[in-house]
Amino acid sequence: MTSPLRGHRAFRRFWAGQAVSQFGDRVSELALPLIAVGALDASTAQVAGLTAALWAPNLAAVFLGAWVDGRPDQRRLLVLADLVRAAALATLPVAALFGAVTLGQLYAVAVVTGAAGVLFGNAYAPFFARLVPRSAYLAANSRLSGTRSAAQLAGPALGGVLVQALTAPVAVLADAVSFLVSALLVGGVRTDRPPTDQPEGPDGADGPDGAVLRRAREGLGFVLRHPYLRASLGCCTTVNFFTFLGYGLTVLFAGRELGLSAGRIGLAFGLGATGGLLGALGAPALSRRIGAGRTIVLGAVLFPAPIALLTVAGGPVWARTGVLAAAEFLSGLGVMLFDVPLNAVQAAVVPDGLRSRVFGAFATVNYGVRPLGALLGGLLGTVLGVRPALLVAALGGSLAVLWLLPSPVPRVRAPESLVPLDLPLPSGGRRDGAVRAAR
Repeated sequence: MTSPLRGHRAFRRFWAGQAVSQFGDRVSELALPLIAVGALDASTAQVAGLTAALWAPNLAAVFLGAWVDGRPDQRRLLVLADLVRAAALATLPVAALFGAVTLGQLYAVAVVTGAAGVLFGNAYAPFFARLVPRSAYLAANSRLSGTRSAAQLAGPALGGVLVQALTAPVAVLADAVSFLVSALLVGGVRTDRPPTDQPEGPDGADGPDGAVLRRAREGLGFVLRHPYLRASLGCCTTVNFFTFLGYGLTVLFAGRELGLSAGRIGLAFGLGATGGLLGALGAPALSRRIGAGRTIVLGAVLFPAPIALLTVAGGPVWARTGVLAAAEFLSGLGVMLFDVPLNAVQAAVVPDGLRSRVFGAFATVNYGVRPLGALLGGLLGTVLGVRPALLVAALGGSLAVLWLLPSPVPRVRAPESLVPLDLPLPSGGRRDGAVRAAR
């Protein structure tokens, strides 16, 4: 079967840019906490605050997405986001050169890079839809997700080598350079279809601030009324809340309860990351075989459920390591079976003029619950114990599939077959959505 992306040079260029920045991100994910702990002697609460600072800008994604939808060329915004992240990260090795790195600077870098990441994500949605034909949504998402999984597999090892050889602040420079490379590659991408004109409102009289607020309401309202988007938002938000509840506890449980060394935990996570790579590569084929909707449902359960495996781990050290690796493998496989076809469905059902504001509304709710889940996980781990808290994470996350079952999502065969339906917007206008799937 011929790939729908064969000969698509523009996508390959964009894909290469994303691959470079994904590997760079894995370096920073390791280096930034190490700067806080090693160079600045930060407390546990201060390190947790660094993570919160990175995610906090997502709470404003609904407004940023509304603003992006009013811009004529999202490609320029992608490049701008990459350049801002490169500049922010580059301040750390410069400050380290003069021995002037501070915790406040780390927080500022986290907020700026997080905000630029939100800008990139909002601009990415409409750009992707213009770059890739509908028939290639699954294939393109598979390749992009596969690259992300490969980075998660090999990136931490690369980061460890760079941190050890160059020190953490200097290693961050690798991520800054990766964003420069991404900006160069994305800046040279040309799409076949021009940007969609964005109407400013039914009367055209509201000012810039009013237009942004109106678009934000339209984006959130469109998601909540759309049968595919409403169900997928409920599922994604629930599964993210509960998986982040268990996310911070997994390493703690593996180290303290299972007695695994840092090296064995790293080995188990590395082996487990192969599940994500396999899932990203196999999701299109499985979607063609059983349908994209059923693949999403399968992934929605397989993503959180394996957390429960950790609670029955025991025996010799190799067995405990194996259980951790198996749980990570199955969870990584599940998240890609969930993400790849769901991203394709969302790309198919969201009209061009609403893509950024819909993405922003989605991100504000979906990503906004992650810090809350992590905080509740810490509370449950303290009050109930880590083992019961992990069971809560596995059960609660698995129940997220209940959002999908009564919706039309499980009946989707091929995302590109979805057809539009005119949905009213809160402002009184109408835009094309999509509510019917091929049977």
